Amino acid sequence: MTPLHYLSITELQEAYRKGTYSPVEVTQAALDRIKALDPKLRAFITVTEDLALRQARRAEVEIGAGNLRGPLHGVPIALKDLFDTKGVNTTGGSMALRDRIPKEDATVVTRLAEAGAVLLGKLAMTEGAFIEHAPGMPTPVNPWNAACMTGLSSSGPGVAMAAGLAYGSLGSDTGGSIRFPSALCGVTGIKPTWGRVSRHGVIALAESLDHVGPMTRSVADAAAMLTVIAGHDPADPTSLTDRVPDYFARVERSVKGVRIGVDEAYCADGVDPELRDSVIASVAVFQKLGAEVKRITVPPVDDFIANFSDLVAVEAAAAHADALLPHKDKLGPVYREVLERGSTLSGRHYAALRNSGLAFGGCLRALFDDIDVLLCPSWPTAAVEITADALGDLEDQGGLLRFTGPYNLTGNPTLSIPSGFNGAGMPLGLQLIGRHLEEELLCRVGHAYQQGTDWHKRFPPV
Repeated sequence: MTPLHYLSITELQEAYRKGTYSPVEVTQAALDRIKALDPKLRAFITVTEDLALRQARRAEVEIGAGNLRGPLHGVPIALKDLFDTKGVNTTGGSMALRDRIPKEDATVVTRLAEAGAVLLGKLAMTEGAFIEHAPGMPTPVNPWNAACMTGLSSSGPGVAMAAGLAYGSLGSDTGGSIRFPSALCGVTGIKPTWGRVSRHGVIALAESLDHVGPMTRSVADAAAMLTVIAGHDPADPTSLTDRVPDYFARVERSVKGVRIGVDEAYCADGVDPELRDSVIASVAVFQKLGAEVKRITVPPVDDFIANFSDLVAVEAAAAHADALLPHKDKLGPVYREVLERGSTLSGRHYAALRNSGLAFGGCLRALFDDIDVLLCPSWPTAAVEITADALGDLEDQGGLLRFTGPYNLTGNPTLSIPSGFNGAGMPLGLQLIGRHLEEELLCRVGHAYQQGTDWHKRFPPV
């Protein structure tokens, strides 16, 4: 029987309905698990115990009275520490912001609270959502193997989901920061269409590339969270006004006839053979489900992806250099360098990179005339051991960002799901990419895959 801390959101709601568990009981159990495991795993920056128990007691009364707000009612969740939370520290993973206490909630935090979710706390992340955990801030530990990477930058959400420290979480993704830890920690993550989820009250890294999305243990759970947080927000003028479907209610729909595109060369170039084989093996699962698999060629990505970090640096400097560089003694060396470098790069260089991304986007739209979903890895390998050269070695293997960064530039929705394990017992990640605003189809396809496999139901021994 699935232990309490690994129940799905649907299973948790069923337990509430039957009276098997109550929101207060579940929340207290989650807090106890955090106290027991987080000193080792370091997924949390802040635990909001008092707030969580207040929200759980309120949910318990409401559910007991028959006033169920939806699938997240009474469900304990946690947030990457760049979402503003009124009266609760929001640090962006930086010592420079360690004492920052917002005066209002981010829009997504408000929407989760209105849905009756219970906030357990704020989760660790790399500084500024870039590539390094700041000195003095928690560096999360992969619960599958403490010697291996967790993925960047939503490392805390990845660890918290894998270890059963919460039932859902929110991350952000600028070049892969939801998909990387989802792949390396063996969980599920959605990067929605750019603008599908409000970024109001979210600390930016690169605003034209930043996406907000859920990280959970299953596609159905992610669909439940996305249904709550998606939609137009007047406080974010870049948020889309398109109608939001109930992703959670539609996740069981058939995927028969869905056209899935696979470029085996793209999936193999610089990719660990075990991961490559796992991705290709998924084709048979989709075919068994009734999908049509088509061989395609992904447009070239390497020319502009090689300089993707320059795009991020320019936009990060525009957002934060004036406020943070005067306090650079409190910044970690990597984030400080990116703000300084972004302040000096030329507009011509930035425009050339942007134009290359636009050209890729046009080729991708043409590709989607023939397919509905694109299949590829989420990361070039399983979680590698943490060494000084780990990221550089992966870059040499074909690039950290070639499977993720292009779809931040184009804004296409993507989904990362577990697709197996390598010989060392570390999770492997499969990525699905869809047309703009077709998160519903991605959720259906990803959920169908998970119904046909059990990779997402395998948990680390913690």
